[in-house]
This record gives sequence, structure tokens and C-alpha cells, in this order.
Amino acid sequence: MKDHSIAEQAASLRSKYPQYKVTSTHVGLKVLGNLQPTARSSVYAFELRYSLSISPEVKILSPALVRNWKGSNIPHTYPGNKLCLFRPIYGEFKRSDFIYETIIPWVSLWLYHYEVWHTTDTWYGGGEHPQIKFDNA
Repeated sequence: MKDHSIAEQAASLRSKYPQYKVTSTHVGLKVLGNLQPTARSSVYAFELRYSLSISPEVKILSPALVRNWKGSNIPHTYPGNKLCLFRPIYGEFKRSDFIYETIIPWVSLWLYHYEVWHTTDTWYGGGEHPQIKFDNA
């Protein structure tokens, strides 16, 4: 399967999610949008950045991600509260994948598990994440 260009990624995102603000150049793209994982969930504003040389990075802009009621660190995040959505070493996202079919649904699923974690203090989303020692407030 061939890699999708930035232009193809941007066009597919604009087509699937016309409400999102998609800006792109020949080297990368930025997406600003909102997701609501369930009807009872908060509405989350996010920013997605992607280039052919760097895996997609997603950050929640609002509401701010916060520790749960036990004060536990937010699971499956990288420094700067960037979401850990997939395992790069296993090739779970490839440049031949469309972002609208993978990353956007994965963000919604991550947010769902984040909300459940807030109630239960258990991450039911599976996956694995290296133990990184940092403080995310």
C-alpha cells in the first residue's frame, strides 16, 4: 500500500470532518476540532499535528486533562500531555493509513477511557506504555 501524501490526508480529513479546521503545507498538517466520545461526555477540543517524518501527535486543548480523584498521573500520555494512541514500534499507524480512519477514532476512544479512568482509577483501554517519570498535572 502506498503512503498518503499530506495533500491526500488533508483532503480526506476535510471531506470526512468538514467542521474541523485543517491547515496544511507540503510538509505537514494541523487539525483543530472537537470530539465528544459519548452523549454524556464532555466536548473536547483537540489539536493534531502530522508530517511524513513524525508520527501524528494529539494534544487536548480543553478542557484540560487532569489527574483523577486519587491524584493518579494521567495514563497513556507523553510529556506535554500528548496522547499515547498507538504503539509505534509495532507499526500500528503507517503513512499508508488515513488519519480520519485511525487517529481521529483512536482519540475519541482514548477520551472515553480517560473518562472511565476518572471514575474507576483503572485504565481499561489496554495498550502498553513505557514508564516515563514526569509529573503531569
